[in-house]
Amino acid sequence: MAIDWDKAVLGPVMGVFGELVHYAPAAGQPFDIADAVFDEAYREVVVEDGIPVSSVTPVLGVRLAAFLTPPAQDDALTIDRTGTTYVVREVRPDSHGEAKLMLNWVTG
Repeated sequence: MAIDWDKAVLGPVMGVFGELVHYAPAAGQPFDIADAVFDEAYREVVVEDGIPVSSVTPVLGVRLAAFLTPPAQDDALTIDRTGTTYVVREVRPDSHGEAKLMLNWVTG
């Protein structure tokens, strides 16, 4: 029996923790995402040559079911709560229907 991760887990979690985001694909029409999870200080640690390197970056967690076409590098988005605009620098999908959008700050 296959698990519908979007229905069973992602949708309910995003419904609790998510917020409104105005999304503008580089190619296509803008649309709103009602339940994306924004973190302006996501910490990532990568080990390079045996030395841990830490970075802090804004990230947006999204359900891929919210997109007609997958999110892509250079798409733009504005967090409704703050009015801050970001551009997607990298899309990191998981195998359960979610993606982390690694962001670069543009305005706000």
